[in-house]
Amino acid sequence: MSVPVFAIVGHPNKGKSSIVSTLSQDESVAISPLPGTTADIRRYPMTVDGEVLYELIDTPGFQRARAALEWMRSHAGSAVERSDTVRRFVDEHRHDARFSAECSLLEPVLAGAGILYVVDGSRPFGEEYEAEMEILRWTGQPSMALINMISDADYSADWSKALGQYFRIVRVFDAMTADFERRVQLLLAFGELREEWRAALEKAVRILREEQARRHTLATSVIAEMLARTLTHVRSRRLTAEEDTDSARDTLLREYKQDLVAMEQRCRDEVEQIYNHRKLERHEPRALLLDEDLFSQQTWRLFGLTRGQLVATGALGGAAAGSVIDLAVHGASLLLGSGLGAVAGGVSAWLTSERIANVRMLGHSLGGREISIGPMRNLNFPYVVLGRALLHWRMIEQRTHAYRGPLELALRPEQVQLIDAATRRRFEKLFSRLRKRDNRRADLVASLASLIEAI
Repeated sequence: MSVPVFAIVGHPNKGKSSIVSTLSQDESVAISPLPGTTADIRRYPMTVDGEVLYELIDTPGFQRARAALEWMRSHAGSAVERSDTVRRFVDEHRHDARFSAECSLLEPVLAGAGILYVVDGSRPFGEEYEAEMEILRWTGQPSMALINMISDADYSADWSKALGQYFRIVRVFDAMTADFERRVQLLLAFGELREEWRAALEKAVRILREEQARRHTLATSVIAEMLARTLTHVRSRRLTAEEDTDSARDTLLREYKQDLVAMEQRCRDEVEQIYNHRKLERHEPRALLLDEDLFSQQTWRLFGLTRGQLVATGALGGAAAGSVIDLAVHGASLLLGSGLGAVAGGVSAWLTSERIANVRMLGHSLGGREISIGPMRNLNFPYVVLGRALLHWRMIEQRTHAYRGPLELALRPEQVQLIDAATRRRFEKLFSRLRKRDNRRADLVASLASLIEAI
């Protein structure tokens, strides 16, 4: 075989398909709590840029291991004949419905695939598993055992003692929660099974690390671009002579906020696709923190700057606080927010998100009025958006492809990204230049992406 191939085998409903999905980064692998979901073998190559690094084979679970082993024992002489006896069993029972599962899972092993035997460490060890392990040992193929922790109970110590008698390597591995580093360490352990696999798997791990770094860079670029768009976005429209100004302003402000929310949602979609999570059900309940409205007081308190940070950043220093509402109607200008209003605006930026952007009413010489909302001036806003984006990115980056449920995360403040004062000043310089529509926008976005990646 040109690349390492591993057959994932074991008892039904012990998480074999979950491990295949996690290690192949493939969410198309069928996973179900019902036994028998995998009725036949299916191959899943791990491919990066068109190059197959290794291949995983999902197999059906053992059904009649004791009967199969009894037949093999009755037809084998010495230990030298055991692998040939397993092959003979498959040849003679290939079309026997009683042993279809055993023949299917043994065929790739007999063709040279390494064995990855999966058990559920949350269930007690039983003698019924010994027949499975003995059959696999008879094949003579390199083998490794994984203790998959499906529920909270822990019998891994007993399993380790039993498995160690049959397999060279035994590892505890949770297919639902294993982070990237745990996954690549498992691949390196595969290389210990057969000497000729070691170089190929070390190369695979190197390529996967490079691919993960590339995904990080892409994700931070997507987040930086979204931040730039939300900071500079403007929505405006012409009003009819009869249209009520207050009603039009409220409608446009609502549309403006919806635009910003849509930008955030598109950013999440792109980040999920970068990490090959393309089938997340967007209508399912999202993580608690991400369910919060982008403009809610709770969200701003959690992700925004503290009052002291706002003071240090200059939010209470004057009209630059950006919570100013500027109204110009038929050439007459009225500025609300200077002086004491700027201080109130800064406090508002700390407490709530209701005053977020410039709202302008402009008259035209040919008659008619135009209302314009944006660009974003609230100093808190980009930090709120950035904090939410970083939290979502971490959830996706750490998510295995075996986990098919909705994004779930406890509401814990320590999971919010903390930004030190020096880095915050660097962010604010970039935010300020973006707000001013600096003509070097592409360079600013690139610098913003680099700063996000650095933290």
